[in-house]
Amino acid sequence: MDTNENFTALFNHHYPKVLRICKGYFNGNEALAVDTTQEVFIKVWEKLPGFRQEASISTWIFRITVNTCLMQLRKTTTIKEVPLASIPDMQQEEDHQEQKEKLRKLYTCIQRLDETGKLIILLVLESVAYPDIAQIVGISEETLRVKIHRIKKNLTQCVLYGKI
Repeated sequence: MDTNENFTALFNHHYPKVLRICKGYFNGNEALAVDTTQEVFIKVWEKLPGFRQEASISTWIFRITVNTCLMQLRKTTTIKEVPLASIPDMQQEEDHQEQKEKLRKLYTCIQRLDETGKLIILLVLESVAYPDIAQIVGISEETLRVKIHRIKKNLTQCVLYGKI
């Protein structure tokens, strides 16, 4: 398989996860998340020949994703929340509205976490394996489990009571 085929396979496999991680960093801002996702894959394309296979390719791509998102956040001094009213309603059901409101609150609460907490929870939401998350963050797996427990507790408090 040549480099183009490798990259195409990587892109097709990882694009949805990278996009969701970017959405998490940008509070659901679709346009900014799509632009940043494209930047991530440009970097992956440029650096793929130099990939040393010290970690899994997924871990490497997630690390590039996180670094690119953080750089984008530093470029933009403020992150604007997408007003719920601007999101088109696909259904008129009350349950759907409640779900959207909880999701909006969750994104807002995730934004309040420190950079490490945000990274950890976004990777957990993407079902990245704990050993991979620990390697990306640079902590032990045991420390990661404690942090995840605390982050989930804080997010629950934030979503339910507005406290973090």
